[in-house]
Amino acid sequence: MALNYIFRKTLPSAFSRLFCRPRFPVEALQNQWFCTTRLTGSSSDDFTVSYLVNSCGLSPEAAIKASHKVKLQSLVKPDSVLALLREYEFSDSQISTVVRRYPRLVLADGKKTLLPKLAFFCSIGMSRLDLARTLSYNPILFTRSLKNCIIPCYTFLRSVVLSDFKVVNIWKRHSWIFGAILSKNVIPNIGLLRELGVPQSSITLLVTYHAEIVMRKPESFSELVGEVEQLGFDPQKSSFVHAMHALYGKKTTWRRNEEAYRRWGWSDNDILSAFRLCPLCMIKSEKKIMETMDFLVNKMGWKLGKLAKFPYVFLYSLEKRIIPRCSVVRVLLLKGLMKEDKLSLATIITTSEKYFLNMFVTRYLDRVPQLSNVYQGKAKYSLIL
Repeated sequence: MALNYIFRKTLPSAFSRLFCRPRFPVEALQNQWFCTTRLTGSSSDDFTVSYLVNSCGLSPEAAIKASHKVKLQSLVKPDSVLALLREYEFSDSQISTVVRRYPRLVLADGKKTLLPKLAFFCSIGMSRLDLARTLSYNPILFTRSLKNCIIPCYTFLRSVVLSDFKVVNIWKRHSWIFGAILSKNVIPNIGLLRELGVPQSSITLLVTYHAEIVMRKPESFSELVGEVEQLGFDPQKSSFVHAMHALYGKKTTWRRNEEAYRRWGWSDNDILSAFRLCPLCMIKSEKKIMETMDFLVNKMGWKLGKLAKFPYVFLYSLEKRIIPRCSVVRVLLLKGLMKEDKLSLATIITTSEKYFLNMFVTRYLDRVPQLSNVYQGKAKYSLIL
């Protein structure tokens, strides 16, 4: 009897308070509940996963994994972070990638910690598109201190490469350098190059395009520099830096290319000689080497010895320069209008467009009218002989 009385007296008023008050839209209720209620236990996990899926675009599996690293207790910070990223033109897929790789980003204070970093990078000339692309690939940079890490790194790099444009290029290629402690590796390594007399232009080239090399430990970097010196490269020439680049990948690219040249009959001396003349010939792709060799040797009839003495040929485009120019020269040779012993591969390949046309095309058009078509790829040289 007592229990029945209690239920009759209390339940109506409880239900009235719960269901008869003015109702709010579902979204408003959800936001109010998220922003005012401290979530714990399984409820926190469930709502964290739901937010990561519905607002951040993570897959359920990725959201569950991320929820082990972050527990949402309010929507204020995560909503602010996502709004800021969208303001800086992060796409939905990039936001999803950033959060998946660094879930704790959604707990950051957008205005105090993230906005100053984004604004700084844009202030030195970085586009929002490049910023979004790089940070979605390497979101750990969001955790680096602007004052103690990012700005000092920028200041040093700016003093080395001498322009914001080149600093931005470094960011695009090697963004992780902005999170590194430069005093451990980069600064002493650059100091070594300066002691050897490597000019500023070569240091700028190395840091701008091959920052991964100057990031090596000083002991390893010193060994690389010593190897380049032993091969006879002059520190005051840009080839010194190119040789460093080539030898840096000696365990992979070098060995692969070395084998490619050997398959065409080059000896160890040929390879070493070619490298000393043009270090960059050892960083080309195997496909590039094989296709260039096939065209010059099998189709054009050039001798291997001549190619070993002019390895610069591997730096030029096969389709845009080598094939058009060599095809023209081949026609002239086969028609007896030129003699091979009077020709230099360097002259054929390296001369300017205007010079080549005057020397090898225009002056012979009266005797070979189709020569211009051969040069433009509109006719094969074998069809007009």
